[in-house]
Amino acid sequence: MKKLTINIPDTKSSLVKQILKELGVIIQTEKKVNVSSYRKKLTNISVWSDEDLKMFEESTTAFESLKPQQW
Repeated sequence: MKKLTINIPDTKSSLVKQILKELGVIIQTEKKVNVSSYRKKLTNISVWSDEDLKMFEESTTAFESLKPQQW
């Protein structure tokens, strides 16, 4: 299946959609983004402090200090 984007004049939109639907074309409507809800989601994103990041740095150095056992 292929995806096609076309610009249709408002006066011919319903006619073109009707013809395309009769031909079996699936018409997807554009999703409107609600800016206020998007901003609200962004405000809920947590920020990591330097103390939080320190734990990752310590883990990395601990990993590097491990030596594989020799058999």
